[in-house]
Amino acid sequence: MNASLSNFFLFTTLFFTTTIVFSQEFQGKAYYFSKSTMELGKFGATMNEAQKKQIKERLKNRLEKTYILSFNKEESIFKEDEKVDAYSGATDTWGKNFTPGKQYKNIKTRELIQKQEFYGKQFLIKDNLLDINWVLGKETKQIGNYVCFKATATLLNTDLNWYNFSWNELRPNNKKEQTDSISKTGLDGTPLKMEEETIPTTIVTAWYSPQIPISQGPLEYWGLPGLILEVNVGNTTMLCSKIVMNPDEKLKIEAPQKGKEATKQEYKAIISGKMIEMRNNRGRRRSN
Repeated sequence: MNASLSNFFLFTTLFFTTTIVFSQEFQGKAYYFSKSTMELGKFGATMNEAQKKQIKERLKNRLEKTYILSFNKEESIFKEDEKVDAYSGATDTWGKNFTPGKQYKNIKTRELIQKQEFYGKQFLIKDNLLDINWVLGKETKQIGNYVCFKATATLLNTDLNWYNFSWNELRPNNKKEQTDSISKTGLDGTPLKMEEETIPTTIVTAWYSPQIPISQGPLEYWGLPGLILEVNVGNTTMLCSKIVMNPDEKLKIEAPQKGKEATKQEYKAIISGKMIEMRNNRGRRRSN
């Protein structure tokens, strides 16, 4: 059998399978396991293998996580299945300040509602779903019982990590302020052509299955002709380990309700301002 005929039978099988599933009123749960590699950089060069292993064990709660995606045709709830730290006997309180909270997506209204906690204060992020320009590929692979197709997209780092904070994010602003204070005209008075600043982006690779014909996925990933079962982004891989279709107990998919409302951009400004304030307060205490 040649490749073209094989592909025809594959797509035909998937078409009839997805038609049967989609014709039903269905719900489902997808369980994901996320694993990240840790780069120790120059600090790691001074450590032996035993020390590196010990640090990775202590940070296991941040490097390895499990999540649950509950979904129907139009809506989904994505949340972390929190684990207890083996060393402290507690959850990762510090890490919770910079990780995604309970997330509601509605692909019909293109609405995102996400609960975030920052140092004990509750926020309710309301914004549009991330606009993802997927490039569909022909490559396939099997994940569990599902045939998956590859798709890639290039996204801004700021879109991927708006709930996180890094001191490096403040440096371009300082550089811009310095640039603005310099004359932008040449000796003859004509405007100088400024080089465009490179905007950091990340390539995201997703594997989706048309056998579950909903445009949902983990985190903010969505918009493909099938449920996303695997995502590779940066040093993190998120893989679906189990799917339960039409569970006996009807799922309750409702958006979070409580918290101070803000957009992603407003929330980013809030946590950045708070981190700067905390740093300045520490500096004042040290100087006294």
